[in-house]
Amino acid sequence: PPEADDPLRPAGLRVLKPGVWVDDVGVDDNGNIYNQYRRSSVGTWSNYDEAKADPFPRLPDPLLLNDGRPVRDAAAWWQRRRPEILEDFRATVFGRVPADLPGVTWDVTTETGEGGVKTKRILGRIDHASFPAATPAITVTLTLPAHAAGPVPVILAIGGRPAGASRPMPSGRAGRPAAPALSPAQQILARGWGYATFDPSSLQPDNAAGLTRGIIGLANRGAARKNQDDWGALSAWAWGLSRAVDYFETDPDVDARRLGVEGHSRWGKTALWAAAQDPRWAIAYVSCSGEGGAKLFRRNYGETTDNIAGSHWMAPRFRNYAGDWDALPVDSHELIALVAPRPVFVTGATQDPWSDPRGEFLALVAAGPVYRLLGAADLGTAKMPAPGVALTSGDLAFREHVGAHTDVPDWPVFLEFAARYLGTAPAAK
Repeated sequence: PPEADDPLRPAGLRVLKPGVWVDDVGVDDNGNIYNQYRRSSVGTWSNYDEAKADPFPRLPDPLLLNDGRPVRDAAAWWQRRRPEILEDFRATVFGRVPADLPGVTWDVTTETGEGGVKTKRILGRIDHASFPAATPAITVTLTLPAHAAGPVPVILAIGGRPAGASRPMPSGRAGRPAAPALSPAQQILARGWGYATFDPSSLQPDNAAGLTRGIIGLANRGAARKNQDDWGALSAWAWGLSRAVDYFETDPDVDARRLGVEGHSRWGKTALWAAAQDPRWAIAYVSCSGEGGAKLFRRNYGETTDNIAGSHWMAPRFRNYAGDWDALPVDSHELIALVAPRPVFVTGATQDPWSDPRGEFLALVAAGPVYRLLGAADLGTAKMPAPGVALTSGDLAFREHVGAHTDVPDWPVFLEFAARYLGTAPAAK
């Protein structure tokens, strides 16, 4: 039935805009509306009642092999269990990268210097002779301290703005914390590190029509996806990020052993999947990533599997789990565990229940046994901290900032956390 007449629609909602409903519970004293309800393609509605949030409290055990035997040491993790989990994510959630993709040829198209930094604009050209209608490319900007004495660590922000562009806090309403005085790029450069951006849209459009264009369209010669484990946009973007690492390994200004990847929202999903697959990412900052990112798939809170089951982000097979979440062979704590023992910083926001910060926190807690097995430190607690309090003493880290759906207020905390692993840059010349 129409949403307005749907008997399954939660009571007390009003329309905010077509397809989005809101309640009065999620409106704060400043008038910020943040409890948003959507009806999924399978007819389920969003939930924000914590009493209904855990219909499947038993998660898959990351330290139990598919044949039921326990993983007791690091060798069994690396040789058997980790490959099983990675295969399940590729087969059922994100899809597989084709084995016969064309190579990437790199060009530094411009290099400029001013204000104590130098900026390179880097283009990864992909041979599209097999299907000229698709013209994917990998577009990266790299800004570096102009007078570094040697190669420096680099933090890459997926979809980030080039250094020097402003990235303010959303809306600036009263009651929200002030934005840091420096932009993320300025904060990174102030540490003597490099700041890079990656443009996902130049590689793969962020829409369903793009599945016959971009790198996926090139691989399929313009045809629709036909296999259940064909890759979606998240896998395409993660593939492009690994190719960016290939470039960084050739750039004498970059210390490719000290690379970090950051993403917010859908790019947070991308950052986590990229770090899970490619161990060359030394650290990951996963901001407000929600379902398909750090949030538990089995949680019924905010964005759920039903909302993204048919998305161009995912493998076609993932749609089979709409309404049947507990049948998924994996969950997001295992996605985080694939990064182990490398550090991961996950964030949420008090005014972003759609991303389910508690579900993200619980996934970090459940990834802890793998980190401990590998000699790394877990989150240190199973109790969710108060908003604004950061948990950063271990190799898994978490913070829920006060405010809206943004990564801006958590950058200073992340960079302090990252400094433990990336160290300092060489002294300036």
